[in-house]
Amino acid sequence: MGAFDSASLSQFVQLGLQGVSTGAIYSLVALGLVLGYKATEVLNFAHGDVLMLSSFAAWYFIAEAGLSFWFALPLVVLLAALLCWLLEARVMRAIVGQPQFAGVMLTIGIGFMIRGGTSMVFGPDSRSYPTPWSGRTTTLGGAVVADLNLVIIAAALGVTALLFVFLQRSALGVAIQASSQNQLASYLCGVRVKRLNSLVWAISGAIAALCGILLAPISLVDLSLWFVMLKALAALVLGGFGSVPGAILGGLLIGLIEQFSGVYLPDGFKDVMPYLVLIAVLVFFPRGLIGEAHGRRV
Repeated sequence: MGAFDSASLSQFVQLGLQGVSTGAIYSLVALGLVLGYKATEVLNFAHGDVLMLSSFAAWYFIAEAGLSFWFALPLVVLLAALLCWLLEARVMRAIVGQPQFAGVMLTIGIGFMIRGGTSMVFGPDSRSYPTPWSGRTTTLGGAVVADLNLVIIAAALGVTALLFVFLQRSALGVAIQASSQNQLASYLCGVRVKRLNSLVWAISGAIAALCGILLAPISLVDLSLWFVMLKALAALVLGGFGSVPGAILGGLLIGLIEQFSGVYLPDGFKDVMPYLVLIAVLVFFPRGLIGEAHGRRV
């Protein structure tokens, strides 16, 4: 009986850590989405495609160009940030004043272009690349966990902490928050709203790139990586649309539900259960678990 309890506890710990690791990716992707939405009121449906493109770029630099992981990581993050900066400054800014639906359709079109271009350049085949943690494991509470899962959790904590300090303690971060609440008032106070919007999109792109680089060695570099955004959207709605803490909480819950339902529930429930929980939550909490009330900004 004791051995059974010990084995069950080890499995529970292992599933919990894997769920938190998966949920950390969903949380970061959802965090990037909500940052972009709060800045421009446009939900960037190309966010997942930036993540996918970043994983292919990392594969090229590491596996083909022979660069080290530690050199390729900041390079890809910087390139993704630059890409998203240009998308906001040169493409999205051109439709300012148009209905939100126009922005949504434009980002969907951009996503298709990124996906198609990636397929033409790299082909449809899946691939992978080594990381400093490939093949390494750590035993925690009797559970064997891949080191990369622990790195993902640590990276998510680090990025969240850095963003919190940046948004709360820096003048630029305070300006971003003010602009997200009322762009006209911020502009009248001398804030360069357009530049801030581009900066927020760049930060969002950098987060997507980091997620793609860390996720790809686990799930392979593949065109289907953009589907991660669908889980992030579910996390966004579950936690509360437009809420930064809600995005983080929703992502973690989706990751944990996926892992535990895949083991303790019949086959097929792993992919369905998060959305069943989402529907149940929205019945009782229409704004999500910790959602915010939103009105259109002046």
